[in-house]
Amino acid sequence: MALTNVLDITGLMLSSFGTLVLAAVGLAIIFGMMRIINLAHGEFIMIGAYATAFSFSAGVPLALAIPIGGLVTGIVGLVLERLIIRHLYDRLVDSMVATWGISLIFAQGMLIIAGPSFSDVPTPLGPISYGDFSMSLYRVVLAASAIGLLIALYGIYTYTTYGRHARATMQDEETARSLGVNTDRIYMITFFIGSVMAGIAGGLLSPIVSIVPTLGQSYIIEAFVTVIVAGPSVILGTILSGFSLSVVNAPVSQWAGSFAGRVALLVAAIVIIRLLPEGISGYWMEGGE
Repeated sequence: MALTNVLDITGLMLSSFGTLVLAAVGLAIIFGMMRIINLAHGEFIMIGAYATAFSFSAGVPLALAIPIGGLVTGIVGLVLERLIIRHLYDRLVDSMVATWGISLIFAQGMLIIAGPSFSDVPTPLGPISYGDFSMSLYRVVLAASAIGLLIALYGIYTYTTYGRHARATMQDEETARSLGVNTDRIYMITFFIGSVMAGIAGGLLSPIVSIVPTLGQSYIIEAFVTVIVAGPSVILGTILSGFSLSVVNAPVSQWAGSFAGRVALLVAAIVIIRLLPEGISGYWMEGGE
């Protein structure tokens, strides 16, 4: 029985870690690197889930439907960035109000287009079982996919010309522009990549959630909490934040239910930020001083 409980909690930790990191990865780019508070981030996840579900219902294999969901969301994000978001850089409150309005439009628009619910995507791969313990293998895939996306982002921002220009722009936009970097183009590409990541997250999560227009509201709080706790490092910080919060969320959810687990997650975030104002990765990069 004790082993079963340990396996149950471990499974919940994996699931919580994968969900938190996937929900946060797109926001970590847009907020962490561009300092834009995108309150429509949850709706970007929702668009990715719907695009994946539409593609899957049309006969596209899930492994291809998920990237399609990411691409569709990226295109939506690109259009929004060109029409609205690019006028709101360095206008924090205005960006919050505008993206909140966009989130309402997306949710209501999807309700009109697709109705109150859409056919669910079946969970692939089957369960892992041991005695009384049973967990979907797909939840392990989610955790691995979350880490894979962060590794891909690390490669993009470390080894590509765009990545070097992006890091220079985020550190000192004026100096980067004076050295010939097209900062407007950098912001556009960054927002596109963040939107694609949110869409892929929605596609990956689509087999384990109910696909409804309000789907994004389930993830926006967790995404912001994870990013804020993560601190300045998008890659290392998101991994450490997702792990730390899942260690709190999983046991409490197991013993007291999902609502108590969410409350515990928020309390843990408050404690971490109180003790580490720069976030976990900020403390890590300072050498624990």
